[in-house]
Amino acid sequence: MELVRLQKYLAECGVASRRKSEEYITSGLVKVNGKVVTELGTKINPEVDKIEVESFSGNILKMINLEDGKISEVPQTEGKEVKPEKKVYILLNKPVGYVTTVNDEKGRSTVMELLKEVKEKIVPVGRLDMFTSGLLLFSNDGEFINKVTHPKHETTKTYIVKTRGVPKEKDLEKLRNGVRIEDYITSPAKVELLLKDNTNDIARIWIQIHEGRNRQVRKMCEAIGLSVIALKREGVGNLTCEGVNRGEWRYLTDEEVKEIMGEW
Repeated sequence: MELVRLQKYLAECGVASRRKSEEYITSGLVKVNGKVVTELGTKINPEVDKIEVESFSGNILKMINLEDGKISEVPQTEGKEVKPEKKVYILLNKPVGYVTTVNDEKGRSTVMELLKEVKEKIVPVGRLDMFTSGLLLFSNDGEFINKVTHPKHETTKTYIVKTRGVPKEKDLEKLRNGVRIEDYITSPAKVELLLKDNTNDIARIWIQIHEGRNRQVRKMCEAIGLSVIALKREGVGNLTCEGVNRGEWRYLTDEEVKEIMGEW
């Protein structure tokens, strides 16, 4: 059977609307074959994969198991009421060497180890690969997560990338207009050359996008013949890591959350 996007399958099975299904996924409430997935691009084979979805029905927490396209709700709390958790919004200045996942099957250090003091169940908002540093958000608010991660909301993500190879202006223009990566063409980006060192064949580039696909900035640079030496996310929307040391974190203010949500 042809693979289908996870959120489309959930919607077609009647779990929730497409948008709500996306919120379930990005909030870490969906498991595929027993493993939590948070990427909206996840594809599954309905004939083989087992899908589990945690949801709130009234105040009763339930697990929805999808088998043969049918929904069977299994109470997980024996009828006890579960109070909704306080909504939490966190900004971490991620160091290199940590994977962006709640649990890592390979035993590598995860970003959650840097947030041990946080009592609420939170998940990363989007993803930075192990070798990328900088601003990473966390939350348990599905609407907030969707606002930041879904391309349709066009929340900007700003990066500084150090490359082996110095791009020509025509190469930068390709990045600005969109380049082909695998089976898609990236949306237009804002790009500036900050530094070029022709002697050592090194450049530093400022790139701002609003998509955030898997390893997108690295792949964009590779598409124009550059090799990434270092990559740092400088900002999400108007948020930056200013005042937050590498490996440390802080809560977002109410004003910052409202700004991200477009309530200002």
